[in-house]
Amino acid sequence: MESLTIGYTCVGILLILLFAGVPVAAAMGLLGIAGMILAVSEGFAFGQLRTLPYQVTSNYGYAVLPLFVLMGTIAGASGMTERLFFATEAWMRRIRGGLYQAVVVGSALFAAINGSTTVSAVLFMRLAYPEMLKYGYPRSLSIGAIAATGSFAAMIPPSITMVLYAIICEVSVGQLLIAGILPGILTAAVYLIGIGVIVRLRPDMAPPIREAASPAVKLKAIAETWPIILLIMTISVGIYTGLFAPSAAGAVGAVGCFVLALWIFHGRFKAWLPQAMGDAASVSCIIFGILIGGLLYSRMIVVTGVIDDFVGIVGAIASTKLAFLVLVCIFYLIVGCFLDTTSMMIVTLPFIFPAAMQYDIDPIWFGILIVKLVEIAVITPPVGLNLFAVMSVVDKQTTWSHLVRGVTPFIFLEMIVLLTLVAFPEISTWLPRTMLG
Repeated sequence: MESLTIGYTCVGILLILLFAGVPVAAAMGLLGIAGMILAVSEGFAFGQLRTLPYQVTSNYGYAVLPLFVLMGTIAGASGMTERLFFATEAWMRRIRGGLYQAVVVGSALFAAINGSTTVSAVLFMRLAYPEMLKYGYPRSLSIGAIAATGSFAAMIPPSITMVLYAIICEVSVGQLLIAGILPGILTAAVYLIGIGVIVRLRPDMAPPIREAASPAVKLKAIAETWPIILLIMTISVGIYTGLFAPSAAGAVGAVGCFVLALWIFHGRFKAWLPQAMGDAASVSCIIFGILIGGLLYSRMIVVTGVIDDFVGIVGAIASTKLAFLVLVCIFYLIVGCFLDTTSMMIVTLPFIFPAAMQYDIDPIWFGILIVKLVEIAVITPPVGLNLFAVMSVVDKQTTWSHLVRGVTPFIFLEMIVLLTLVAFPEISTWLPRTMLG
């Protein structure tokens, strides 16, 4: 068989294995090795197997991944979610649909200390959903809002999704993280406006406005959350100014969350530390396993010539930059309905990114667009990760149809944000260009 035929055959087999439920890391790693053996030689394949895993796990720059994961697991296990949600709820009671708005703002703030979309969705599901039902909010829009706002963690730094993109495409982790700030704020603002329009057009979607919280309750909310806000600002400002690198920012964030957890629990380690450390170790091992398998697979499609052939095919189909971006958006929106986000990025970016560079597209801007498409994918039926995450913790009266109806308006809001980011690249590129470090 010719090398190109071997490469495309491995691509087809990979898709079959993923749909069959074979673990991503194993499927990509084994196919990568097999393809390199058939296309080049056993010596080349096993040489890559000996060196590449060590290169990934020993690279200091990749330390940001487990540190960001640890930061998120400590934040989730220590009760910071509750403090952020109840603080925003106390200040938004006098707004029509105030609990929706509190979920949006609370999720955005929590995303700044947690890089996992599913963790954010599950925590707010356990916390906010019972409150929403208690005050008469409809099941559909309530669960839809929680599932959708959980996706903020993909865009707002520290984002595990962004770090994965940066590693796969070899772009600056720091610049990409900073680039996500304005798009993240834009997404939250569009959600707030969209919810305001929904409850105005459909008054039945929100109960009557509640009595305002007392000044004492509002002040207490500020007192309980200002250290968390300070930590968020420290991480972002530190990366932006060059005070510390992204890996150091991960360390600062993890230590900061650890100190805040001690403050919240008054030093009672057993209340949160075992769970946080165990979850961090488990998630980090899974991510690095997928990375190693994905890079072996990427090396295979490079040496078989699939990348060069694919770039030529895309160039023949899309003659302009805009046509290429439209093609990419349609492709990811379709693929996102059937593959989980990690598989989608690991499998497709080795093809898509080199093609994007042929159109002289800014890699940071392109990264933000990919992350936005990933955000949409996690809330798109039938395989959106956040949809499964929230359904795993709902009560028996809440059905899949409630979730699909509730999340649909937020998919349209996400499409508005996506079109805005495509039309105005400066939203994504301005902050990285002005970074001091």
